[in-house]
Amino acid sequence: MLQFGRFVMVRAMMAIITLIIVSLVVFTLMELVPGDCAERYLAFKNTQGSGISLEDIENERQRLGLDRPFLTRWASWIVNAFQGEYGDSCILRVNIAQLLGAKFWVSLGVCLASLALAYAIAIPVGIISAASNNPYLNNGLRLFSYLGLAMPNFLLALMIMLFSTVWFGETLTGLFSREYRDAPWDWDKFVDLMKHAWLPIFILGWSATAFALQTVRALMSDEIGKLYVTAAAARGVFGRKLLWRYPARHALGPIVNSLGFDLNRIFNELPIVALILTLTEAGALLIEALARSNDQQLAGAIIFLLTASIVTLNFFTDILLAVIDPRVRKSILR
Repeated sequence: MLQFGRFVMVRAMMAIITLIIVSLVVFTLMELVPGDCAERYLAFKNTQGSGISLEDIENERQRLGLDRPFLTRWASWIVNAFQGEYGDSCILRVNIAQLLGAKFWVSLGVCLASLALAYAIAIPVGIISAASNNPYLNNGLRLFSYLGLAMPNFLLALMIMLFSTVWFGETLTGLFSREYRDAPWDWDKFVDLMKHAWLPIFILGWSATAFALQTVRALMSDEIGKLYVTAAAARGVFGRKLLWRYPARHALGPIVNSLGFDLNRIFNELPIVALILTLTEAGALLIEALARSNDQQLAGAIIFLLTASIVTLNFFTDILLAVIDPRVRKSILR
């Protein structure tokens, strides 16, 4: 138990160090964008007919604390970020935490639901496919996985929207009905979200399922042919007990360890899907901040939140792997 506690503490420290390094990278990239927050905001006001002078820009820099040294501003930003404060948006001039509100958590929930859907399908189907000698089953699953990897998510979204519009007269866009879009959260709003969220969950889970299916099948096929599985079968262990107790237990370790990578890949696909389905959540805000308004403060906050979510997920998957496989928690202590 002491050894397991040491393992958890080491992993927690590594997660915190990773977040600090990532925050430095994100903040540095924010600083490398041409023009600072003061210049960008006042330039925006200038397009609205307000006369802006160099003195106004300098006063705005002092008000925002942009005249302080880089490391001082980064240290202040990361301390506030860990407390859930990310400053104000450069262009919108509103508090980023208030702007994001529940939007980021809705986006993260959609991505996690897509990830759960992908693995709920890929793990049992991949295990059955690896253990089966049925050519029709294997070829059918191979065709499905290749189709999932070859067809982009945005193309699938366009196809579903076109079909729904032609046959049912419904575009299936958005995450909420009009009456719940700006309403406070309650049970009815949550139910309305569930009625709309299935489509982005399905679309984002499409390629994730195909990728995970290929991975599970390859790992299981490699494990099934090993001697310890043959020895277990010789001792009279057959069927599901043989598959889940021996090859699946070892094959699923890399799958669990790749959850953070898969979450990152799904979130990377979310902004494009969000534009097609007109979803007003963090993915759409990220596209708006990076490609249109060039709002580095907002983009940096979203990227940091995503990174924190991935690091947290990796931390819990490390703990799960240590519970499943004692070799994992022993390896870091050697």
